[in-house]
Amino acid sequence: MKKINLSIDGMTCSACSNGLEKYLNKQKGISNATVNLVMANATIEYDEKLLNQEKIEEFVKEAGFKSLGEFKEIKIEEKSKKEKIKFIIFTILAIVLMYISMGHMINLPTIPFLNPHTNSTNYIISLLILTMCFIGYGFDILKNGYKNLIHRTPNMDTLVSIGVIASLLYSLYNSYIVLTGNHTQVMNLYFESAAIVIYFIKLGRYIDGISKDKTKEAIQKLVKITPNTAVVKIDGIEKEVTLDEIHKGDIIVAKAGEKIAVDGEIIFGKAHLDESFITGESKPVSKEIGNKVIAGSMNYDGYIEYKAERIGKESTISEIVRLVIEASNTKAPIAKIADKVSGYFVPSVIAIAIITFLVYLLIGQSFETAITSFVTVLVVACPCSLGLATPLAIVVSEGLCASNGILVKKSEILENARESKYNSI
Repeated sequence: MKKINLSIDGMTCSACSNGLEKYLNKQKGISNATVNLVMANATIEYDEKLLNQEKIEEFVKEAGFKSLGEFKEIKIEEKSKKEKIKFIIFTILAIVLMYISMGHMINLPTIPFLNPHTNSTNYIISLLILTMCFIGYGFDILKNGYKNLIHRTPNMDTLVSIGVIASLLYSLYNSYIVLTGNHTQVMNLYFESAAIVIYFIKLGRYIDGISKDKTKEAIQKLVKITPNTAVVKIDGIEKEVTLDEIHKGDIIVAKAGEKIAVDGEIIFGKAHLDESFITGESKPVSKEIGNKVIAGSMNYDGYIEYKAERIGKESTISEIVRLVIEASNTKAPIAKIADKVSGYFVPSVIAIAIITFLVYLLIGQSFETAITSFVTVLVVACPCSLGLATPLAIVVSEGLCASNGILVKKSEILENARESKYNSI
């Protein structure tokens, strides 16, 4: 069996990760697949005689997502100035839209040009234009919702998409009735509902993205333990290079106050090194010729030259990062329960929404009441709080443990730790 860790794009909620995980585990040749929503990756164990990376990436695509290749590093995406400006603009548009559509309901001054009773055409056109702007803004949500429904992995985007489209189509129908002369339907337009739902989903994701990035920072700090550059000695001449330029066997110089760049063996000199981030030993350790050094250790005093032995992914610190990431991909018992519930949640909500719509019609309620109830059930239901909170808490805990020198190999250990006789110490 071979293991691969792929970076996944397109997951927006716990139903996404749960759906992809189920789909991958159904495929022949895959013995186990675990999808991590917070880290946006998938750890897959497969039979290399039956499958390869390319075939597995096809499975990911069939499930409605995209593989970005092998997971190499934890990325914290910075919110660009352009994105922030766009969000501010749509916040202003949301306020304008709500004022035009509902201001008169709470006795706010009405703009004569956009009065729904005296200038219904202008009122409808203004609402439609503003709503279409939001449809464009949230097109990725609608696209993902439709795509996941087609691939039979409905998620939160599917719920939102159905609700938004139903609200939009019903409003367009009523707009046609108003524009053809029946002005009694002017108060039965729900353009603002479709737009504001998209706006709040975007707002939630913006905040959620910031929260996820903060959970990754603790793990990313491990990578920053090693220096960005090192001094290599070639034919008696010292040259500063990046870590990527270091090869096995290179002679590297570490002076007092500098960090060890890669794992290696001292061939000249003597110094005291701080290895507390690995060993937990607070006192500097004396190192001399023949002793091993670990990447990230701090040279307190002295001058040493050491031969590079383990570089890149082979280094101790890279191995620690790999173990922490793999640990975050394991599931604690409580996380498995959350995933199982959220996996059934979306189909159940869609079924409840349809039943609600039919029941309202059968008991004699108007079509408007039935469609409003249908949309309400869809848009207020969100499994993310259930499926995201647990894995998020686990990733934060493991990241903090790693930054304090405690490595958690499996997530279930955290859950079992509360029953430990040492938990009160």
